[in-house]
Amino acid sequence: MSTAALSIDLNGDVGEWDSTAADATARFRADAALAASLTSLNVACGGHAGDAGSMRALACLARDRGLALGAHPSFPDRSGFGRRPLALPLADIERLVVEQVGELVRIAAEEGIGVGHVKPHGALYNLAATDAAVADTIARGVARVNPELVLVALSGSASIDAGARAGLATASEVFSDRAYESDGSLSPRTRAGSLLTDSDAAAARLVRMIRDGIVISRQGTILRVTAKTACIHGDTPGSADFARRLRAALSTAGIGTAAIDVARLA
Repeated sequence: MSTAALSIDLNGDVGEWDSTAADATARFRADAALAASLTSLNVACGGHAGDAGSMRALACLARDRGLALGAHPSFPDRSGFGRRPLALPLADIERLVVEQVGELVRIAAEEGIGVGHVKPHGALYNLAATDAAVADTIARGVARVNPELVLVALSGSASIDAGARAGLATASEVFSDRAYESDGSLSPRTRAGSLLTDSDAAAARLVRMIRDGIVISRQGTILRVTAKTACIHGDTPGSADFARRLRAALSTAGIGTAAIDVARLA
């Protein structure tokens, strides 16, 4: 495939606030500014953050801007922002996926937009990347809501295989703003340098991931990746400007941006 034919979905984790909070308007505006450079949104579904009001606001934003809408379920851990692994039974994990994704699907339908993909958040996402049982449980939950949903998962992870076993289309994800470890996992946020803030360096790295299927780990290991969608975290300071610069750099490199398309995932 020539470089000119390459394309990537740019997704952002948004809606990580409550509609009743004092800063809700400011948080929505920040999400809207980030969304201007994205092609799809992953909306918090009430586990680590978000409520019916924030879900509705982001569903309407996606509808009005022609963006793909996805669910961002997580462990029910607001105080830890869903970034602490919880020792839950598999049945409870499946139930939380069904309930959180189902709630966004219900609200979005009321606003005239469908939910097309699911991307777990934080510790749930990271746990599923290496734990096949958890990955299968999440995939089953997604399929129970709608077997046509696309499962977004870390490139090369157990979640990709689990999605296939559940009969789901999967989108291999890379991260534009996070460092990688030599085993292919994301560097822990507690480690210095885990969050990338240099948009020029991040853009050059993303271009290489898309074009060559390669990323260099924090330790210097060459990792093979498949880049169908790339994440930009909405809670990162300056994320809107970061995303704008990233998208401009992709355009300069001849790489297009387009929402997840099942036909392109095969």
